[in-house]
Amino acid sequence: MENKVLRHMVNSDDYFNKNSGMDGDEESDDASSESVGERINERCDKYNLLEASPVGSDKDDDPLEAEEERTTYRENLLLNWPLMSTIIVYCVFSMQEIAYSEIFSLWAVSEKRYGGLSFSSQDVGIILAISGFGLLLFQLIVYPRIEKIIGPLMMTRLSAALSIPLLSSYPYIAMLSGVALHIVVNCASLLRNALSVSVVTGLFILLNDAVPQHQRAAANGISMTAMSVSKAFGPAGGGSLFSWAQMRQDAAFLPGDQMVFFALNMLQLIGLLLTFKPFLAQRHV
Repeated sequence: MENKVLRHMVNSDDYFNKNSGMDGDEESDDASSESVGERINERCDKYNLLEASPVGSDKDDDPLEAEEERTTYRENLLLNWPLMSTIIVYCVFSMQEIAYSEIFSLWAVSEKRYGGLSFSSQDVGIILAISGFGLLLFQLIVYPRIEKIIGPLMMTRLSAALSIPLLSSYPYIAMLSGVALHIVVNCASLLRNALSVSVVTGLFILLNDAVPQHQRAAANGISMTAMSVSKAFGPAGGGSLFSWAQMRQDAAFLPGDQMVFFALNMLQLIGLLLTFKPFLAQRHV
């Protein structure tokens, strides 16, 4: 802007000098000098006013960016149902996952007569380490290939559905012993963690697809806050449920740990049902 003003001043001065040269015969040298000085002072005053006035910013030069910023303030994320429905489903699965993590360790170290595995803390650590390494390979190699074929939503539904029969088999795994028990428990834990991370990853993709690019940071902040609140109830609820189940080993309906894994499956089923319409909505781009 300043360069344009300066060029305009220079061109105007050149033009004025030419005209003043042509009219030199009609006016005196003193009058010409005085007129030139007045016009230069006038142009300088105008330039100072332009320099002091607010110049258009980059947002004025880029109307798309300015419109995007105005839209950001107008939109309310809490009224974005595709986003909020995805966050609610995410909170349900997060609470179920943290409750499972609490219950699995308690179940593994509890005695056989209470329906547990009688594992030591070292055995549980080895199982979790194997599951973590397998989970890394699954995320890097297997998940991207499957997700490209069936999409994130179907991947979430399929993983949640497969987790239900897997969790139902846990009370019967405790009937095994020796090497067979360790092998089956490691495979079940690895598969369960892979399915769980598939659910979470699919929901993360759906969550980011529910909002425009410029709102994803705020949307993820809201989802993380809601997820943290829901996870706060998981350990307390899971621990209380496991303690209550230990006192009903001789119950007629779902005795002992069967009640624990039944409750986890009910929470998983609720999350699975919420992934269908009309509850879960998707943003149309």
